[in-house]
Amino acid sequence: MTKHFTHLKRKLKYEDLVVENSTVNGRTYLTPTGSRYPSITTVLGILSEESIRKWRERVGAEEANRISRKASSRGTKLHLVAEKYIDNDSTYIDKQMPHVIELFNSIKPILDSRVDNVYAQEIALYSDHFKIAGRADCIAELDGELMIIDYKTSSKPKEKDWISSYFIQAAFYAAAYFEATNIPIKKSAIIIAVEGSEPQVFIEDRDDHIHDFMKLRKQFKEERGI
Repeated sequence: MTKHFTHLKRKLKYEDLVVENSTVNGRTYLTPTGSRYPSITTVLGILSEESIRKWRERVGAEEANRISRKASSRGTKLHLVAEKYIDNDSTYIDKQMPHVIELFNSIKPILDSRVDNVYAQEIALYSDHFKIAGRADCIAELDGELMIIDYKTSSKPKEKDWISSYFIQAAFYAAAYFEATNIPIKKSAIIIAVEGSEPQVFIEDRDDHIHDFMKLRKQFKEERGI
């Protein structure tokens, strides 16, 4: 059975943002006024640089690259399927590999029973206040409350303490969306499709993580100069 999602489009003053990738500055977004802001994922990267370096040294560059490519591909495909499904596109699983369909089917009951009244999907957001930008997976009501909804994939279940960066990212999206629309979003939901296990849903208050975001933004500015 396929659910029909209600869409309550909230248009922004701009259609989209231009994305640029650099080996020096990482991913940046060009705003409608010509400002170039680092992406939230690039900023968050400084939290894991040391642990990623140690992991790559431990498993070797070739194996690390293989695992990273697999995880990136898995996440990209799940995002695409979820986006098409919520857009009420009947072709949402066409041409997808079985493992992607299995991952999506694990979170589908959550989307069906808890998500509706969709404000936006894959929406590019930026903040002139924080001078940062990014793209949110979904802004919709979950359990009847408007939230930032982010999809993740994992090879094993997560502990909440392991994924603080997810909550920081969502807190930024809520702040940027408010800056663009004056619509407040007080909570975020992280939906994780876990290989071979039950999916996970973590719901957090924006205000519990916005100060960590601001500290991280300051650190990034001091280290990278942007």
